[in-house]
Amino acid sequence: MGEKWREILRDSIKSIDEIRDYLALGEDEAKKIEDISKKYPICVNEYYLSLIDKNNPDDPIRKMCIPDGIELSDGGDKDTSGEYDNTVVKGMQHKYRQTALILSTDKCAMYCRHCFRKRMVGVDTDEAEGNIAAMAEYVAKHKEINNVLISGGDSFMNSSDVIAEYLEAFVDITSIDFIRFGTRTPVVFPQRIIEDEGLLDILKKYNNRKQIIIVTQFNHPKELTEDAMRAIKLLKETGCIIRNQTVLLKGVNDEVQVLSSLMNSLVSYGIIPYYIFQCRPVEGVKNQFQVPFLKGIDIVEKAKSFMNGQAKNVKFVFSHLTGKIEILGKTDNSEMLFKYHQAKNEEDQGRIFLQHVNEMQCWI
Repeated sequence: MGEKWREILRDSIKSIDEIRDYLALGEDEAKKIEDISKKYPICVNEYYLSLIDKNNPDDPIRKMCIPDGIELSDGGDKDTSGEYDNTVVKGMQHKYRQTALILSTDKCAMYCRHCFRKRMVGVDTDEAEGNIAAMAEYVAKHKEINNVLISGGDSFMNSSDVIAEYLEAFVDITSIDFIRFGTRTPVVFPQRIIEDEGLLDILKKYNNRKQIIIVTQFNHPKELTEDAMRAIKLLKETGCIIRNQTVLLKGVNDEVQVLSSLMNSLVSYGIIPYYIFQCRPVEGVKNQFQVPFLKGIDIVEKAKSFMNGQAKNVKFVFSHLTGKIEILGKTDNSEMLFKYHQAKNEEDQGRIFLQHVNEMQCWI
């Protein structure tokens, strides 16, 4: 049973011919997608593809998984938060004092068109998959690190045995309070969880020794399917805490009712809304998905007026070279108030600052 998800994944659509047949694309659009795929690969499984409304060219699910010609437009950076500079051991970063971030794989169940690690997902890279023992040794020596985030790619694209290796390496380090996994599999490929009892057994076993937190990324209410919620229920039964980070995406969830409905629904399913992220100015992403700051804060604050009390705890943030910065609000003079939620440099920790932004500005 544990290998059935691999069979499903192997049947994922990766060529323009398969997409053309499924969505009945015209020749011009098909040619654009083919050109994009040479630089930014395509991978979408039949489950997630089935969520698309084929009659709606602006369908939000389609935007997140099917390439658009704008991906090849100029602008953006490959690494907007300094991941290269914060690498301390191959595959592991130490940007924030308390957190070690591990790039455990460059594989994903689906190649999201808004991915901020577009530079490495689905292509040859030397950034991921470092030596687990060397990582654990570094963490054990740095007592200030109290949590480990195992990410990727998608951490649940590792085999269950490899996931167990990571957990075994870190679970007995006394300075570690909890271990996190960053994964979009409950959203885009719930079969990874539903079809692998071994993974669930591993999570339950190690969660009894150290708290495990699973961080998902639901971006639109259409993603809250019966299969997705079944996967979430199974994960919750292991004792793991489930939290969600949503990315604010133009044409996907940049509407008050869509965003508020998503946050309220997450709470109703026992998923804790954690962050709403400002989309990063990544090459191949910036021109398609970024929402200007002034518009974004209006959307988030108006959406909060429709959210239940638990959902209102979500924070609107962006990951900058200098840290994770919370977007607090705006003044009447097109100025915005920001606060360092996490800082690379200790002197910035908790610092509040005011900055003028123009109507089209999406980053600082």
